[in-house]
Amino acid sequence: MTTVTGRCLCGAVKFEIRSPLSEPHACHCTECRRQSGHAVVAASARWSDFVLTEPRGLKWYESSARARRGFCVECGSALLWDDRSDRINVTLGCLDAPTGVTVAGHIFVDEKGDYYTINDGLPQFAGFDQPLTPE
Repeated sequence: MTTVTGRCLCGAVKFEIRSPLSEPHACHCTECRRQSGHAVVAASARWSDFVLTEPRGLKWYESSARARRGFCVECGSALLWDDRSDRINVTLGCLDAPTGVTVAGHIFVDEKGDYYTINDGLPQFAGFDQPLTPE
């Protein structure tokens, strides 16, 4: 069994994921950028394989009608994104190494900030799955 662990900066939120993670994507949407200060790289796992081992600092923010975001109330770390499906999305920056994953592409590139470029050669999508037309 694959187990990945993670936590917030101060340790008030800790968790384990007891299954392989999905391919991660860098999200450049406005909400992710505002919450984290830049793009967010996340991967998902089944809720049934996600175990909170220290829930003390976890707080959920209803960021839209579609999703909520989990963060630590003590240190402010952005940790989770829940679209109320059977999967939970976890930011890769809070995971302990080794993660066993590599970024697969970029989503919501049509909302990215104007202060950076994406030139890593990975696939880019306007939303979740609409390919960008090369310029």
